[in-house]
Amino acid sequence: MGKLYLIPTPVGNLEDITLRAIRLLKEVNLILAEDTRTTSTLLKHYDINTPLQSHHKFNEHQQVERIAERLEKGENIALVSDAGTPGISDPGFLLTRTCIEHGIETECLPGATAFVPALVNSGFPCDRFCFEGFLPQKKGRIKRLTALTEESRTLIFYESPYRLIKALEQMGEIFGTNRMACVAREISKKFEEFKRGTFTELIEYFTEKGVKGEIVILVEGKKRHDDEDFEEE
Repeated sequence: MGKLYLIPTPVGNLEDITLRAIRLLKEVNLILAEDTRTTSTLLKHYDINTPLQSHHKFNEHQQVERIAERLEKGENIALVSDAGTPGISDPGFLLTRTCIEHGIETECLPGATAFVPALVNSGFPCDRFCFEGFLPQKKGRIKRLTALTEESRTLIFYESPYRLIKALEQMGEIFGTNRMACVAREISKKFEEFKRGTFTELIEYFTEKGVKGEIVILVEGKKRHDDEDFEEE
């Protein structure tokens, strides 16, 4: 029986990939890619000629059983997303669960994930945090944010540059316009940027400057006052 390898790929800089990831991408029988065009750029850079197959959120439900059959017949298969670790706001969970249900061995390599460098470099507490990924695009955004109003851990969100201003405005309304936040943009790329400030300051900054690139929003958790801590004790 073969094995499914979940292999993180760089979120920006192509050098942010492990030697083991490169070796396995060359050795497996097939690479499943969220976008074969994006992955082809990475494979070409490292002279990897393994066959590619598209595997994304629109076809994964139809493919998982066929992929499991290939693994059961002895093929080793790698799954990669466009950037970062498969399964983290990207396809990966469904295939992993299916393999586990079939008794197929899975292995996830350590590697790039956008929210980790964003969190560590934000200046907010990173000993405990709450990763929320992408908010719903339309219905459910306000409900999701409202449920987090009492959260004291650092909050982490992924967001599209086209919805950044709207997201900051909604977060300001719910968490308070003076709550501190950080927008991390283009992690590990040439124009990487960390902009820190209140929601009011961030809205003004990005409204004037414009927004490009992949976005991670980090929000300071709700502060606990000494009297609240005393009452809890």
